[in-house]
Amino acid sequence: MCNWPCRMQASRLVMSMAPPEEAGSREGVWEARHLSSAFDRGLTRPPGRLIRRGMIPPVPCVLKVERLEKSFGDVRAVNGVSFHVAPGEIVGLLGPNGAGKTTTINMILGVLEPSAGQIEIEGVDLAADRTKALSCTNFAAVYAPLPGNLTVEQNLRVFGMLYAVRDLSARIEKLLKVYDLVRYRRTKAGVLSSGEQTRLSLAKAMLNKPRLLLLDEPTASIDPSNARDIRAGIAKFVDNGICGVLWTSHNMYEVQAVCDRVLFLSHGRIVLEGDPKTLPKEHGAATLDDLFVNVAQEALHGSSR
Repeated sequence: MCNWPCRMQASRLVMSMAPPEEAGSREGVWEARHLSSAFDRGLTRPPGRLIRRGMIPPVPCVLKVERLEKSFGDVRAVNGVSFHVAPGEIVGLLGPNGAGKTTTINMILGVLEPSAGQIEIEGVDLAADRTKALSCTNFAAVYAPLPGNLTVEQNLRVFGMLYAVRDLSARIEKLLKVYDLVRYRRTKAGVLSSGEQTRLSLAKAMLNKPRLLLLDEPTASIDPSNARDIRAGIAKFVDNGICGVLWTSHNMYEVQAVCDRVLFLSHGRIVLEGDPKTLPKEHGAATLDDLFVNVAQEALHGSSR
């Protein structure tokens, strides 16, 4: 039996014993989806996109979170959360408002200090070497706009210098084109529309070609056509097998379109995890949207008891 360096928590019921050399075959896919006996042996199914293309890289996880906790006074916002994100994988972090998603992301970014637990990025302990761990990380969120008194180009240049991006001018030119920002390059970020500010945040997040990309509602302010193009662009970047993404969203259509795995948070704990395309049926829901509502209602009823 092989022992992959990164053991991913796919579905708690669907685990795999298929070694990497078999994972790209039709038989390997079947084993990955149906051999549940491997759960007790510590192996899990690699993400679907990697299985289909046989891209199982023998490298550590880009993100490993172990027994993470965060308390604010008597309130425990995150309670014993553990999960992994592998290279070439997009993992959805889902849950109702107040479930602990943003708190978890802020701890991964080093903005909040965990009350307990460990975070490793590219094998580097965040608590021990914050600078090194975050040098290969980037982030975008609708609630974190860039400095409004700087122009689009100035924002990208400042953040590019902070990340010590090589050939920065060329990188900026490319991202301005990719995110349709060329005409706004000398426009101050503060006067951009919400959709334009979101595209700027995404361009900033791609400056250093991150190994770990954290996206919190990345397309919330973007029209459907641009949102589809941006999802496709991020998926293409991730498909190179180098970057891993932790993606939060309340758009279940988007989650199903881009995510290899999803984690449902409720009251600071992971209560469900698995393939977003099969998880609803496994739990008696017609759609992922219905499953989300069920989890949210259970969280609401649980908090009222």
